[in-house]
Amino acid sequence: MAAITTTSAHVSARANRWWPIHAKQSLRTRTFNRSSQADAFQAKPPGATPAPKPIGIVIFDQVASADVMGPADAFSQPSLSIDRRESRCYEVITIGINNHLCATESGIILKPQLDIRQAPQLDTLIIPGGAGIHDPKVNKRLVRWLRRRAMGTRRIAGLGSGVYALAATGLLHAREVVTHWSIATDLSSRFPRLRVNSAKLFTHDESFYTCAGAAASVDLALALIEEDCGRKIALRVAREFVVPLKRSAGEEQYSESLKFQIQSCDRFADLPAWIVSHLNEDLSVDALAERACMSRRNFTRLFHNTFGKSPAQFVAEARIIEARRRVLVPRTNLATVAVSVGFKSPDVFSKTFERHVGVRPRTYRALCKASAAKIRAKRQLRGLRPKGMKSVPYSGARRTLGHHNFGK
Repeated sequence: MAAITTTSAHVSARANRWWPIHAKQSLRTRTFNRSSQADAFQAKPPGATPAPKPIGIVIFDQVASADVMGPADAFSQPSLSIDRRESRCYEVITIGINNHLCATESGIILKPQLDIRQAPQLDTLIIPGGAGIHDPKVNKRLVRWLRRRAMGTRRIAGLGSGVYALAATGLLHAREVVTHWSIATDLSSRFPRLRVNSAKLFTHDESFYTCAGAAASVDLALALIEEDCGRKIALRVAREFVVPLKRSAGEEQYSESLKFQIQSCDRFADLPAWIVSHLNEDLSVDALAERACMSRRNFTRLFHNTFGKSPAQFVAEARIIEARRRVLVPRTNLATVAVSVGFKSPDVFSKTFERHVGVRPRTYRALCKASAAKIRAKRQLRGLRPKGMKSVPYSGARRTLGHHNFGK
């Protein structure tokens, strides 16, 4: 453990003024070694039950309760069966700025298990959002502590407005970050060196993870669980949470289904959500008109006036949006995907997919895999790069995939 924290312990008070900028490259070059050190720290003798990974969640007055409760509940679920014994994958620890009780924005009182001076070595550190993050005393102590902890922590996540504290350390300079759409403009003006994305649910750049907060905090937690324990366990946790689907990082904060629900009149209020959850059923105009208790002609006219497109267009787009997600699930057959989203044949599915996305499903899958491989190679290169070596220019997934509309 001492080997992991040595670097930050040797940073002098004078060096702290320039460390976030000049040590950033050093931080990148040690990402690979730090991960292996963290794994070694978790290692146990053969046959022994592996220790749960410690997950630290920082709490403070006026913290967003959803950013605390959602990830805490998610990380408390996964377990592995070893020699007929259940072993927890994670240990959740709440860490206070001090040892005082904290009141969340919604009025719930939380008591931290430890304060930041007593915090143990952590595998993952989570900084939730909330109005309290802007308190000067809280921000100052938290930023100073994060700078010391960064080198010895495998993953650091900023949820919603929690990214303000993480950005103030200087560790996010030139990185892509995701935050809640309502604060994206302010975050960009305060920290112009960040590449702020207010559309995605979450993202990560090396060991730093950021998300939109609120419900997206659970999406990020599920992604981290999948990263550690595999897709099967992550999906099991998602089922325990009774979520309609496990959302990926690139999905929009303002989803198409929510847009249509907001636009819809009372008669169509539940129709968009029903369509999305019944894509493999008969969604013809006649079937939808019958569900809305309207004549075909009147239904078509009112639907177009409400949503700006015909029912057939709406259904086709909903099916392709879901198909794009399912095509990227490992070991899925394209014919199975086609049937699962309501297409009668793989050929019709392939042509419709190409018309909306710009490429056939098989090509789309290959391009996405190639982009993911480039990102992994980039991270490995940064982790193995000798000290002083300049960064290799890399355009990343954005140039390769854009918004996945390859034909536009």
